[in-house]
Amino acid sequence: MLKSLMVAKAKEELEQEVLDKEDEKQKYLAEKAPPLQTSGMSFSDLQELCQELHAKIDVVDEERYDIESKVMHNTREIKDLNIKVLDLRGKFKRPTLRRVRVSADAILRSLLGSKHKVSMDLRANLKSVKKEDTEKEKTVEVSDWRKNVEAMSGMEGRKKMFDAAQ
Repeated sequence: MLKSLMVAKAKEELEQEVLDKEDEKQKYLAEKAPPLQTSGMSFSDLQELCQELHAKIDVVDEERYDIESKVMHNTREIKDLNIKVLDLRGKFKRPTLRRVRVSADAILRSLLGSKHKVSMDLRANLKSVKKEDTEKEKTVEVSDWRKNVEAMSGMEGRKKMFDAAQ
């Protein structure tokens, strides 16, 4: 329903536009080429009128030719530029964007400019771990491995392992 109303309205507007153009054309022609009054003119006057009309036609024809050649030149130029644009689009690939690591200080400096004086050192706020504590836990008594193997070999070693497990 709505589509048919829109189509009908568009059709009416199109018809009105065609009528307006026709009226405008008639007004222009009436202004530029008034109707000729040839009745009661002598033969020499008619010849003179024809010569004037031919001169005007020649001037208008030259203008039309000049305008036509300019239009042709411009359309050719537009086509060439469109072809160049299409060629350029095809030649270059857009590069893949890469992540860039920027420190917090650099971000603040770029946003605030020279006003930025406080440095945000995020690492300073982290909890520190002492190396001495971790080294003490890792140190295990190192002994001669050969003694351990000899002690565990045979039935006595298995008995010791069984007793240690209970």
